Amino acid sequence: MEVAPGFAHEDLQGQTFASDIPEAIEKAFDYRGDVTLKLRSGETVEGYIFDRRPDAIRLFPKGDPAKRTIAASEILTVSFTGRDTAAGKSWEAWMKKYHEKKAAGEKDIQLVPENLDL
Repeated sequence: MEVAPGFAHEDLQGQTFASDIPEAIEKAFDYRGDVTLKLRSGETVEGYIFDRRPDAIRLFPKGDPAKRTIAASEILTVSFTGRDTAAGKSWEAWMKKYHEKKAAGEKDIQLVPENLDL
């Protein structure tokens, strides 16, 4: 079976970027967890970035159902504070787990996704 290589995600959890904010925003957009933004106003906003534009980002603030838009020029730091919910969940990892269970003689093997509700 031919397998195409997957996209290798950078381990960003716990990192903070205070320079090259446009690159940090791009990384945050690809991140599968919450980020914390420190703004010029002194406000701190935690949430999941679901859209980015050259001049602004849009995110779902943690604990708030309303979407929020923040100008990129207002962002001082980007911290990757939330757990990357897809870390270690590649197709290869899934298949390895499946084959280990099969080799151990398990029957009716079902690999179900992890509950993401924390």
